[in-house]
Amino acid sequence: MEYTYLGKSGLKVSKLCLGTMNFGPETDEKESFRIMDAAVDAGVNFFDTANVYGGQGNKGRTEEIIGRWFAQGGGRREKVVLATKVYGDMENGLDGPNRPGGLSAYKIRRHLEESLRRLNTDYIELYQMHHVDRNVSWDELWEAFQVQVNQGKIGYVGSSNFAGRDLVKAQYEAKERHMLGLVSEQHKYSLLCRLPELEVLPAALEHGIGVIAWSPLDGGLLGGNALKASGGARSTRSQERVEANREKLERFTDLCREIGESEANVALAWTLMHPAMTAPIIGPRTMEQFQNTLRAVDIKLTEETMKHLDEIFPGPGGDAPQAYAW
Repeated sequence: MEYTYLGKSGLKVSKLCLGTMNFGPETDEKESFRIMDAAVDAGVNFFDTANVYGGQGNKGRTEEIIGRWFAQGGGRREKVVLATKVYGDMENGLDGPNRPGGLSAYKIRRHLEESLRRLNTDYIELYQMHHVDRNVSWDELWEAFQVQVNQGKIGYVGSSNFAGRDLVKAQYEAKERHMLGLVSEQHKYSLLCRLPELEVLPAALEHGIGVIAWSPLDGGLLGGNALKASGGARSTRSQERVEANREKLERFTDLCREIGESEANVALAWTLMHPAMTAPIIGPRTMEQFQNTLRAVDIKLTEETMKHLDEIFPGPGGDAPQAYAW
C-alpha cells in the first residue's frame, strides 16, 4: 500500500479509502468484519463512514457494525484513521425541531456524541460535513468544531459535496480565526464525472485540501460488469445510463484489455493521477471486490493512456477560468 498526507495536515493515510456504506444494507456483519480485517492486513488504514449509513429505517447501523469490529480489540481502533460525517436526518427524533438535515452547533454536538457511542470510540480523526449548510454562519461552524477539537473528540475537519466557493470561504474564515481549516473535501469524481476539474479540484489544491473521491466507479458503470448486467433492481435502475454511455464504456473496455488491467482498477488509478487527490473511496460489497481493487495503487498510467482516456471521456476543457474564457 502507498500512503500520502491528508491535505495540508500531518495525517498520513492510505491511497485507497475503505468506504463502508454497504455494510449493513448490502453486506452482513460477518462479511463486513472480514473485509475490514483484510483492509488492515493490506495496509488500508483510512476508513470512511457516515452517521446516516445503514439503510432506510436503520440509519446508524453501519457505524454500529464498525464499533463492534473495534470492540474485538487486537489494536483494530489504533490501526484505523476513522472518518465519519454529520448533516443528515437520523430519523430517531434525537433533535426534535432541529431534526432535519443541517449543521447547527447543537446538531454537531449531539450527533457527534451519538456517532462516538455507535462507533465505540472516544475520538474520530476526521469529522466531515456531509453537505454545505448556507443557513449556518462560519462563526457558528468553526466555533462548534473548535470546541470538539479542544475536547479531543475530533482531530480534523473535512467537508463533502462542497462547491469551490464554499471551500475558499471555509479556508478564509478559518484563517481569520487562526485555525487549520478544512483538510479534506469528499467529492464525486470519476471518468464519467469530471466537472470538479473546473473549480473544486483547483480550489482544493490551492488551499491545501485533500480530495477524497466518492463513486470513482460511477455507481459501478466503470467497474467492467455494467455492459454484462441483466435483470435485478440495481441493473434496471442503471440501464438507461448504460445505454447512454455504451459507446464510451465499450471503448474503455477495449483500452483496458490493451493495457492488461481491469476497468475498475484503471478507473481508480486515473483518479489518483490528479495532484489534488488523496484517495478514491472503494465501497466493496464482498471480499473478492475488495481484494480486486488493491492493485489500483500500483498502476501508473502512461501519458499515452491518459490521452486515450481523455478522448473517451472528455473533461470540461481545463481549469477555470481558462475553460470559460478561451
